[in-house]
This record gives sequence, structure tokens and C-alpha cells, in this order.
Amino acid sequence: MRTLILAVATIAFLFINTAHGQDFKSTLQKTFTAFDETKDPQKQIEASNKLTLIAKKWNNEAMAHYYASLSKVILSYTNGLEAAKRDAYVDEAEKEYDDMMSAMGNKPTDETYVLAAFIANARLGVDGASRWQKYGKIFAENMDKAKELNPNNPRMYYLQGTSKRFTPKMFGGGKKAALPYFEKANELFAKENSDDILKPSWGKKETAYFINDCKTEDKD
Repeated sequence: MRTLILAVATIAFLFINTAHGQDFKSTLQKTFTAFDETKDPQKQIEASNKLTLIAKKWNNEAMAHYYASLSKVILSYTNGLEAAKRDAYVDEAEKEYDDMMSAMGNKPTDETYVLAAFIANARLGVDGASRWQKYGKIFAENMDKAKELNPNNPRMYYLQGTSKRFTPKMFGGGKKAALPYFEKANELFAKENSDDILKPSWGKKETAYFINDCKTEDKD
């Protein structure tokens, strides 16, 4: 009888944990997809706020914090926002990043390094003229660490491409300089499986946009 009770308890435990995992993944997938696909700024903010709530509900799930952080970084690039608001979004991104690393036992991966670089680049985006020395170095260091762990991460080349794209030509940037990075990212995105929300796959459609952008006349 005791053996039967233990067996039933084990099955119930596994069922509950499986249901928990499926509920978490489906909720995260649905919410990030809504954030990623909408073109309505207000709906994007709402989806980002939902991602923050998901991270609070599933506090021990590192990827919940990952996507909450990512959404705040992306929101910081919203056109028309004043610098203080953009920095506030990056502040939120950094908090979620720290919570993510804590949930991971502070064991970085190529994806966490890429996200850290994205956060640094967002700081540069707010005020590049006065921040390039500090955050440009942080961006480069995280890119190097990501490449050491996984030289085939397409998001790494996507971010390097955007960095080059918006750097003045006189400093080695511009469309022509950025295009090879986007083309490299595009090749790697084609090999990536985007079916699992727990394995980041963002950046593909943005890369396609920038490839077309960089093939037009560079007037920068």
C-alpha cells in the first residue's frame, strides 16, 4: 500500500510540474509574440508590462526575466521618447537582467552576454556622445565573450550590424560597413529553430529589414 501511495504521489507531482511548465511556456510565448508582432506602440507597452508580471509570477524562471528585460531594451529605442524615459526603460531592463542571472545561478551564456551588450547599446542610444567610452567598451566586451561561447549566435552579428549602421561613416560606420554583419546574421538565422520560446530567436525580421536598408544609397 505504501508503495502504491508513493507511486501515485510521484505521478501527481510530475503531472503538476509538467502542467506548470506548459502553462509558463505557453503564456510566455503568447505574450512575447504579441509584443514582437504588434506595430501599435501602446499594445507593445502593454505586452511588455505583461512580460514583467510573468517574471514576477514565475520569479525562478530565468527566461521570464530574459524576455521582460529584452522588451524594456526594445522600448527604450522608441522614437520621440525623452532621454530620461529611455534611460528608465534601460534601468528596468538591467533589473530584470540581474534577476535572470540570479535565477541562473550567475552562470552566463552566449545569450546573456548578447543581452548585456544590447543593454549597453541602449545606453549609448540615449546619449552616445558622452557615453561611448564607457558603454562602447561594455558592448564590445560582451560581444567578445558571446563569440567565445558561440561564434554562430545570429543576434551577436545583428547587434554588431546595428551598431555599425548607426555609427557615422567617418568613424567606420554606415550602411556599407554594416551590411556584412547583417548578411552573416541572416545566414545563421536560417539555421536556427524558432519553435521553442526558451531558446531565443529574436532579431530575424529586423535583420531582413536592415539588409534591404543597407543596400540603398548611404547618405549618412
